[in-house]
Amino acid sequence: MKDAEIMAKNPNRPLSPHLQVYRWSPQMAISIFHRATGFILATVGMITLLWWLSAIGGGAESYATFQKYVVSAGESATGFETAVNWFFRLLGLAVTFSFFQHLASGIRHLVLDIGAGYELKTNRTWASAAFIAAFFATAFVVLFVASRFLGV
Repeated sequence: MKDAEIMAKNPNRPLSPHLQVYRWSPQMAISIFHRATGFILATVGMITLLWWLSAIGGGAESYATFQKYVVSAGESATGFETAVNWFFRLLGLAVTFSFFQHLASGIRHLVLDIGAGYELKTNRTWASAAFIAAFFATAFVVLFVASRFLGV
């Protein structure tokens, strides 16, 4: 049967509304962020891992280049090297937030899978709490790393 024939037999069937019809909620946002952060972690993580492994395999000079761009540009770095290093620092911050958001959202999904938290208010609270937990965990890691580098 063709789609038109199926629709003609039951014209009163419900149609899914467009995404813009829905009112955004923390539950929708956390679900979308969970997928997006999983993609970010997989993509950025795999690219960085492959670059790191190829730098190790390429020898000391190759690994020094990797460290210069990703870890620390150093005192004698050019403007481009410093800019790339700051880009990777911001990327590291984004990956750190992605990790903690994906973790908190995954724990929330695990709790939902065991059958708890389906009440609307509880679900909304846990979705918001996952974002807040990810933000504070990221801030804690950034402050910890900064204190180690600054020697505080």
